[in-house]
Amino acid sequence: MATNNQTALITGATSGIGYELAKLFAQDGFRLVIVSRNEATLQQVAEDFKQLGSPQVTTIIKDLTQLGAAEEVYQETKRQGITVNVLVNDAGVGEYGFFHEVDFSKDLEIIQLNIITFVHLTKLYLRDMLAANEGRVLQLASIASHQPTPRLAVYAASKAFVLSLTDALIHELKDTNVTMTALLPGATDTDFFRKANMEHTKAAQEDPYDPAMVAKTGYDALMKGENHAVAGAMMKAQVVLSNMLPNELVSTMAEKYMLPAD
Repeated sequence: MATNNQTALITGATSGIGYELAKLFAQDGFRLVIVSRNEATLQQVAEDFKQLGSPQVTTIIKDLTQLGAAEEVYQETKRQGITVNVLVNDAGVGEYGFFHEVDFSKDLEIIQLNIITFVHLTKLYLRDMLAANEGRVLQLASIASHQPTPRLAVYAASKAFVLSLTDALIHELKDTNVTMTALLPGATDTDFFRKANMEHTKAAQEDPYDPAMVAKTGYDALMKGENHAVAGAMMKAQVVLSNMLPNELVSTMAEKYMLPAD
């Protein structure tokens, strides 16, 4: 893909894997559209991406956990005359705890962002890509897409949804020039653990992956038009095992990483 005048819209670009992905797009000369509810952080990272080589960075202040946010983002890009050539659905949220103890409002926030906004953004921009018969989509799934995870149950279920939908759409797109890639990171050294109240867990403390490495894995796969990208040899082995073993055993294995590190 020639990057001249190409635009990538990235959710979750203010930190973690999304930030590292945006850096890669900027370095390759993509125009960027970045979305966040924090205006100050948006403006700060926008300057970072300009310094790295992005010729234009458009910021959209929007809380993607709110109903209707995807449509509002889409209409704003239309209003500004921006054609989105690459969509990166990186934004996501989780919450640690036993299912019956986590407040339902948190479950709704996870479902709204990880599923509803994700689906709506994909649908809106995919229609435009198919009309032009050109485009790329990177969907942030997770190793949890393959692992029912006690104490992170709703988050893991939402990521299983992400992977299932992505795989179905990959098949639907096979005769077009639009590609879709699922990135499946394992535990990664980002702010996710703090926001999900799970900094004390083994997953958070036992050598999580570098977000820059994870982002590069996903970016390279996206640019090659590959269906899946799994960062790290250990994660690849976990995917294979998770697909071979019964869910009861997979859940038992996954729960070990949810236990306190000490």
